[in-house]
Amino acid sequence: MISWKCKHTWKKSAINTSWCLLGCSIGDFGTIFVFQMIEHSWSVWQIMSLAIINGLLTSIALETFILSKQMILSLAFKTAIGMSFISMVAMETAMNVTDVLLTGGALLTWWAMPLMLLAGFLTPWPYNYWRLKKYNASCH
Repeated sequence: MISWKCKHTWKKSAINTSWCLLGCSIGDFGTIFVFQMIEHSWSVWQIMSLAIINGLLTSIALETFILSKQMILSLAFKTAIGMSFISMVAMETAMNVTDVLLTGGALLTWWAMPLMLLAGFLTPWPYNYWRLKKYNASCH
């Protein structure tokens, strides 16, 4: 049975989740921003799908870079993919569902972005805590 009361694990999992959020938001927000700045014929769902894919890719890239300071590059990549992919997918989904609910989707606004980030952080955080507690598996 896992204890959900360990402050140290909540803190460590919050740090891990924050790194993941940084990586995801770079690709996600970057994609949405580009589509806000250019003329295009893409639908909201096409843009949001690309934003999710780019968010996953930038998160994997950032985590691989961070981990490569601690291990060889191929192992860093495998670790980044294997230990946090569920977390990243949950994070990206939460961020983009929040965007769609608040703005109609594919629209960055000063008031929606903090709520998107909050949803993106809170959604995978318990999973990251559980994984850290159960397997002592951390992304960073």
